[in-house]
Amino acid sequence: MNRLMNRFSVYWQDSVNLLLGAGLFFSPWLMGFASEQTAAWNAHLVGAVLVVMALSALFAYQVWEEWVSCVLGAWLVIAPWAFRFSEHATATYIHVLIGIAAIVLAISSAGRHDSVHMTVGR
Repeated sequence: MNRLMNRFSVYWQDSVNLLLGAGLFFSPWLMGFASEQTAAWNAHLVGAVLVVMALSALFAYQVWEEWVSCVLGAWLVIAPWAFRFSEHATATYIHVLIGIAAIVLAISSAGRHDSVHMTVGR
């Protein structure tokens, strides 16, 4: 259990991305845009994939996982306009904010994993 907790704290960017993905998945219900079907489905799908990518990065790190998370973050930023739900302010804010955070965390994690890998061991 101690080793598991060490992973979550040392690789904190992936841990936060895990929480962001889960938050995105549940956001249509929690933030009241479940009736906006396109936004809700996008949140569910991208949120679930972000969770899978974060778990994968935590337990079997490959740099491509971070780049997938980065692309998902970029998609979240443009999705409100691509899927035409930008008039729904809450859905737009959630998508854009989580998208930006996912991009920043994925890039930070990609750079940090190599240096931490040498000190923590895998």
